[in-house]
Amino acid sequence: MDSGVSELFGGCCRPMGGGNGGALRGRAGSGSGSGGGSSRGRKKNGRHRGGKANNPPYLPPEAEDGNIEYKLKLVNPSQYRFEHLVTQMKWRLQEGRGEAVYQIGVEDNGLLVGLSEEEMRASLKTLRRMAEKVGADITVLREREVDYDSDIPRKITEVLVRKVPDNQQFLDLRVAVLGNVDSGKSTLLGVLTQGELDNGRGRARLNLFRHLHEIQSGRTSSISFEILGFNSKGEVVNYSDSRTAEEICESSSKMITFIDLAGHHKYLKTTIFGLTSYCPDFAMLVVSANTGIAGTTREHLGLAMALKVPFFIVISKVDLCSKATVERTVKQLERILKQPGCNKLPLLVTSDDDAVTAAQQFAQSPNITPIFTLSSVSGDNLDHLKVFLNILPPLTNSKEQEELMQQLTEFQVDEIYTVPEVGTVVGGTLSSGICREGDNLVVGPTDDGKFLQLKVCSMQRNRSACRVLRAGQAATLALGHFDRSLLRKDKLRTGEKAVVCFRFIKHPEYLKIGAKLLFREGVTKGIGHVTYIQAITIEENGLDQGLSSDLVNF
Repeated sequence: MDSGVSELFGGCCRPMGGGNGGALRGRAGSGSGSGGGSSRGRKKNGRHRGGKANNPPYLPPEAEDGNIEYKLKLVNPSQYRFEHLVTQMKWRLQEGRGEAVYQIGVEDNGLLVGLSEEEMRASLKTLRRMAEKVGADITVLREREVDYDSDIPRKITEVLVRKVPDNQQFLDLRVAVLGNVDSGKSTLLGVLTQGELDNGRGRARLNLFRHLHEIQSGRTSSISFEILGFNSKGEVVNYSDSRTAEEICESSSKMITFIDLAGHHKYLKTTIFGLTSYCPDFAMLVVSANTGIAGTTREHLGLAMALKVPFFIVISKVDLCSKATVERTVKQLERILKQPGCNKLPLLVTSDDDAVTAAQQFAQSPNITPIFTLSSVSGDNLDHLKVFLNILPPLTNSKEQEELMQQLTEFQVDEIYTVPEVGTVVGGTLSSGICREGDNLVVGPTDDGKFLQLKVCSMQRNRSACRVLRAGQAATLALGHFDRSLLRKDKLRTGEKAVVCFRFIKHPEYLKIGAKLLFREGVTKGIGHVTYIQAITIEENGLDQGLSSDLVNF
């Protein structure tokens, strides 16, 4: 990408070149008249205006899909044009599952033209009218002057458009929290979700612990869930101004569900269970500035990479050490991220502007790894992380979400509870389809291989009641007085046995009954004996006695 764009959008947070790092385009024909740059506008305002415009700063051209829209200007559009712009905004919000980003002062081909102060004010007024029409709010993310061939100052503005919460269908992103023991994971979550800084002795984390021994040791041993909301204007919604999780959900257009995982090595199985079962969208690796990469940090990093969970890094406790120590930890992380096994591009976030750029780049490129340095005690740079989480878009677009919702309903059971006066409750993720309160489903298989009918009595998302659950959303389902002993989690524990069927994905192999078989894929390993082989007749040479394995059971 041109160095002018790097300087314009994020400075040190833009080492990438070209590609789709900036913004994505809308439909053809959307940029004409007052709504955007037409071909005539490009000719007038493009490369042919003067000496400085011979090498003008560009963003990548807009894409057909996605939730990012370029508009040259939105000044006094006609009623017909206004309705067209509103329809276009609905499309962008649908693509972003309730969020869209508008780049004002940018032509369709990505040329950063900029607008005068008066034109920008009129464009933002029109954009606000459009948002009100679709039930959304707008928030100015950043403004920058552009060095375009003009006698008057010109600037471009990046605006977040977000739907007002409607019927509990807020955008929900799940973030798994990883890191070595005593790295400050639970303390950071306590500060984010409670809205109060830590006292330096772990007060902020007390509300997150679920067991007495966790409070006594100060170490997480189980999986806990914490929520952080953002309203339609991008403001933080947490327990500092809401008493219950239900109030947070009602006030939020976007929810971040943190999955707090254990950092101690003896709880590694619990950590792996959280990473695999709860299907996190992202992972946040917390590293203590004063100890650096220690303990299970490398192992957690390897798990995130093996499971292909996009991750960003938070260096905590910067108040406890010198600036040189923090820089040493940053460089240590950068070396590891750049190694051939990782091949990541670290981005150090030092401002809110960097945080906006990092959020957009992070979701668009799997190689980007944002790095934050902050303190949960002094609050230094904590706002950068909040800005990042506020802007962070979902990984799946509306088309993929729609395809999943059209499939058969399938809910993966990860947790089983017995709640007084409610009965059996299961927690997990809706893998596909749509689930409604009162639906009749089947659960299984039981130990004898049967599936049993049950009814979904009620549902909750983030501890708040909901009536409709869509694919990809995590929830708890109340099943009434269904016999809990008939249910089990969709996982095997140490000492448990099961018959598993495997299929070779590349080509068949010759195996015999009783032969040992060992396989490895990423961090998954297995060893056992072949007990059954499906026979395949070889007809090419007139042979029919050959056996080739297609299915192998352990």
